[in-house]
Amino acid sequence: MNRHEPDMGMPGLAQLEYLDADYQVLKAGSFVICAVTGQRIMLDDLRYWNVDLQEAYVSPEAVLERQNQLKKGQK
Repeated sequence: MNRHEPDMGMPGLAQLEYLDADYQVLKAGSFVICAVTGQRIMLDDLRYWNVDLQEAYVSPEAVLERQNQLKKGQK
């Protein structure tokens, strides 16, 4: 199991569908995991995500890092 799998055995981990300007809760929880850093992001603090990749990010710096990874062909 890797950090991108939905459950990860963490109580409180939410599963979301990321939409253009919002998200839909698929599984109730209090946080999601940043796809770049692995940090917990409380849903109240969630501001950055990628609709196409369905990933959440903890900060603008994490978004930029993911964009750079994608440009280099990494995921």
